[in-house]
Amino acid sequence: MERSSRQSVVLDDRVLRERFKEETRDAANILANLARERIPAAKARPWRAHLETMSGLLTGSPDSALERERQLTQEFRELEGINAAIAVQVQQAIQLRNESLQDKLEASRKHLAQQVTWAIVLAVAMALAFGIWFTQPLKRLENAIVGLGENRLDQAIAIRGPADLALVGERLNWLRLRLVELDADKSRFLRHISHELKTPLASLREGVSLLEDGVAGDLTKDQREIAQILRHNTGVLQGQIEDLLRFNTAAFEARQLHRKTVDLLELVEEQVDAQRLQWRARELTVSIIGDSLKMEVDPEKIGTVLANLLSNAIRYSPSKGMIRLELSKQPGRIRIDIHDQGIGVAAADRERIFEPFYRGERQPSDVARGSGIGLSIVHEYVAAHGGRLELLPDQPGAHFRIEFPHAFKT
Repeated sequence: MERSSRQSVVLDDRVLRERFKEETRDAANILANLARERIPAAKARPWRAHLETMSGLLTGSPDSALERERQLTQEFRELEGINAAIAVQVQQAIQLRNESLQDKLEASRKHLAQQVTWAIVLAVAMALAFGIWFTQPLKRLENAIVGLGENRLDQAIAIRGPADLALVGERLNWLRLRLVELDADKSRFLRHISHELKTPLASLREGVSLLEDGVAGDLTKDQREIAQILRHNTGVLQGQIEDLLRFNTAAFEARQLHRKTVDLLELVEEQVDAQRLQWRARELTVSIIGDSLKMEVDPEKIGTVLANLLSNAIRYSPSKGMIRLELSKQPGRIRIDIHDQGIGVAAADRERIFEPFYRGERQPSDVARGSGIGLSIVHEYVAAHGGRLELLPDQPGAHFRIEFPHAFKT
């Protein structure tokens, strides 16, 4: 603007004056924009006043050209000061705006951080809620499966939760009812067949007794020997039928557990005291090792388990031998070990020792031969509690171990 105006005055050039006017309009537009950006009017007014003065100095007589050129120079010097002041104000406005933007950005960042934090908290809460929503039915499902494994068939299975898990619960409840029906069918069959066998067997025994008493006439020596064989075998058969009924009753009772919190150490001591006469008669030494451990069990059935195992140990132990009962707590389970110094179990019998009516080849010669259902009943009772019964290799004698892996109280 200064160059165009001074040259137009000196040269009296119309083109240069038009260029100055164009540049003046551009400057006015810039000033108007700055005014909209809240540049104080006090600076804009003198700027426009100088601009009008300079526009008036562009025209005049050629004799006054130098004087007008000098005045233009002075006007531009004053205008330069105003421009500098406006530039300072613009910088201050820019700085204020930057600070305002920084504040807004910081506020937005904090607001966003809060939103992200709340979103994370909400996501965690929802994850926990969904986790609980899924975990509780799964836990109930696990308990239901454990209950089936422990033969707790009297407890209905109802799983609340997602539709798929609820459907699995319905299927498990159907399986529970089927197992109840199968157990009932088995019990009815055994009772029926035992009854049907006992009736003709009683008639057979009565007939043999009549033959031995000579009701049908005197028997020869060979005939009497045959009658004795018949009487002996009918007695054996009746004993087996009674054992079958007793095993069936025990298997049924194994599913009717009445759990209580009992001290297993006291239960072991009670069984040892109950058979004190038997082991003292054989001059045996019975030792109990372990601390007090409490667990929820059916005390009558676990008492039967301990009594049978201890009775077997006494029966098979040599005179003046030692029987050792150990009670210990392992990670996640309770263990009971029964050791004796008897003749032990033959290797060929180990796989079948817990089968009903199976009697091993090693039998003591000084006691009556067993029926072969004692260990089967023990196995049924332990399994009903969710435990495990094992025969471990040990020399000399036998080593039985009971483990209860499910919830126990210390």
